[in-house]
Amino acid sequence: MAALKYAGLEDTDSEEELPPGWEERTTKDGWVYYANHLEEKTQWEHPKSGKRKRVAGGLPYGWEQETDENGQVYFVDHINKRTTYLDPRLAFTVEDNPVKPTTRQKYDGNSTAMEILQGRDLSGKVVIITGANSGIGFETAKSLALHGAYVILACRNTSRGNEAVQRILGEWHKAKVEAMTLDLASLQSVQHFAEAFKSKNMPLHVLICNAAMFGAPWSLTEDGLESTFQVNHLGHFRLVQLLEDALRRSSPARVVVVSSESHRFTDIKDSSGKLDFSLLSPSQKEYWAMLAYNRSKLCNILFSNELNRRLSPHGVTSNSVHPGNMIYSSIHRNWWVYTLLFTLARPFTKSM
Repeated sequence: MAALKYAGLEDTDSEEELPPGWEERTTKDGWVYYANHLEEKTQWEHPKSGKRKRVAGGLPYGWEQETDENGQVYFVDHINKRTTYLDPRLAFTVEDNPVKPTTRQKYDGNSTAMEILQGRDLSGKVVIITGANSGIGFETAKSLALHGAYVILACRNTSRGNEAVQRILGEWHKAKVEAMTLDLASLQSVQHFAEAFKSKNMPLHVLICNAAMFGAPWSLTEDGLESTFQVNHLGHFRLVQLLEDALRRSSPARVVVVSSESHRFTDIKDSSGKLDFSLLSPSQKEYWAMLAYNRSKLCNILFSNELNRRLSPHGVTSNSVHPGNMIYSSIHRNWWVYTLLFTLARPFTKSM
């Protein structure tokens, strides 16, 4: 009750009294959890009633939410010049006992990134996302940043990366975000990015290989490789290779490779069943944009599987993920035919 009085909430109808050694806390999103200082553990359910709760409404006038160096949320009352770890909204909690998911998946095609991260506190986590200035990459970066993570937007276009950072800061001015230059079509740029990140002496908990090109005309990179193959796969392969030591030191850590169901509609073997390297970086005569994209996505999955096999014993997991069929993003921008198809399909697809 002393803590309630300090927060100015001594006249409230509180939940059941907590057992000795327990403390009630809240996440950034207002979900209530309970800390047991004797056993050094936390849980979502009230230790006596078993109920889950969340706070209702916003902070009272003059109050502001902060996060300390340990990632714990605390609250500042600017009017009365005082600080407390007790959420002043705890006087107005509502019960939240969600129905347990059935055998069907918990999330579906209508789920948003913010819904999936609901209740998560990612304070102290460092995340790198390639191609994060637009589309799926931007939504991922924004959602992780709004849940407390330090997010680095690795973008080819620096100005667009900085614009994306400002958009996120516009939603929450205390978000920890920055843009760094990374051009996956240049292995030298990949090298420079990795060196610049390592110079920060930061951990790396999550690396999301999201950037991709689709439907682009044939061209060669400065490294002499077909662009779709290098941007979608080889550039990420090299990036993970250069940051592997940072991931291992930060374990538990993870790599997420954004692939596609399109990987099913291609092959990278010759007639004898052996890997055909000429298919990975084809000549202009043998190039078809859609097929090049499909092959790069197949490479993503094979790479992720092998990476997980090698690094999971060291605390680094790797997963490839299909973001959904025909999500309306800007990936189709390279050719007007694909833009037309995406536009026609937009009413039937998931938007950002």
